[in-house]
Amino acid sequence: MFMGEFDLIETFFKRPPRHATLGVGDDCALLSIQSGQHLAISSDMLVEGRHFLSTVNPARLGHKALAVNLSDLAACGAMPKAFMLSLALPEVQPQWLSEFSKGMWALADTHQCDLIGGDTTRGPLNICITVLGEVPQALALLRSGAKVDDDIYVSGHLGDARLALEVFRGTLSVPQAVFDIARLRMDQPTPRVALGLALRGLAHSAVDVSDGLLGDLQHILKASGVGAKIDTQQVLSTMLCAATSGLTEEQLLRLTLAGGDDYELVFTAPEIHRQAVAAVSASLATPVRRIGKITAHPSLTLLDSHGQPMLNSFESFDHFKTP
Repeated sequence: MFMGEFDLIETFFKRPPRHATLGVGDDCALLSIQSGQHLAISSDMLVEGRHFLSTVNPARLGHKALAVNLSDLAACGAMPKAFMLSLALPEVQPQWLSEFSKGMWALADTHQCDLIGGDTTRGPLNICITVLGEVPQALALLRSGAKVDDDIYVSGHLGDARLALEVFRGTLSVPQAVFDIARLRMDQPTPRVALGLALRGLAHSAVDVSDGLLGDLQHILKASGVGAKIDTQQVLSTMLCAATSGLTEEQLLRLTLAGGDDYELVFTAPEIHRQAVAAVSASLATPVRRIGKITAHPSLTLLDSHGQPMLNSFESFDHFKTP
């Protein structure tokens, strides 16, 4: 059966909106914004061979394509409202599209987020999503808000996604059970939307960990004009597969400090909110670990297991530098 561009949209990507005044099917979507709210907007692109493998499960890919965008909203403390999907396909494969859209819809339904438009075309497989959210004007979490003596926290688990990638590349080898866990972390990350919302009024700053902890933390340090000291042993302990991977500490540190593709939140908050942050972590069943401190001197210092400064040779992901 021949399926054209508009048949494709009608079949797989159109349904009644929940938040938008007007969704898919017109020249523009219409979304009403309440007074006193900021419209939070972010866009991410996933390219086959660069961001995902050709063998990835399409349902997991649909999930991840939306998840990486929702992670940006989480870092801002914004509530998801809607998103737009631009999709380049080498050919129309209804089975692939059905699975891809199921994975995407499942996550969209979890966060009550409407697909309100986008574009489709023929070309190498490429997925670009633009997501829209709302956040009260006085409560948005920004990279520029970190204060001296703030605690530095990270959510969830770091390094597992990069571990799976390196196994695919053949640079690392781990037991099959470890690889299966790591691959699920790579293919189907959990956007920390609920955590971002709960951190409104508690955290001073936040950023999502997409390119690696140290690289993304540097965005906060630069925007806020501050420095940081990081306890590498606390970071190392966040890795889900660390104890069973059989890798050296040097390899594990490289994965957790600079691995990327984690889509966790790194955020800063004052000491007086330690109990509140712990309560949020418990209520959401989301691990949150304190890994360091914001300092006045604008530099990033890594501390070893003895609390002594160590050489920082860890470089985070860069699309135009990293292989």
